[in-house]
Amino acid sequence: MKKDEQEIILLNSDIASNKDLKKDNNKTTNVNILLNRVRLDKKRTAKKRIIFSFLLIATISSLIVYFII
Repeated sequence: MKKDEQEIILLNSDIASNKDLKKDNNKTTNVNILLNRVRLDKKRTAKKRIIFSFLLIATISSLIVYFII
């Protein structure tokens, strides 16, 4: 009887360890997804700043040209 109980306990522990591994993999992928999202957000904000500064410089220079000439 003891051998059967020991086998069941070992099988249960193997299943539990496999579940823990699956949880760890999900957590790491979620962190990677979040990090990629942060990188993409940084790129978007940089592009927005470049476009805004270009438009600002273009409007200021066009106003200067309009009032000088």
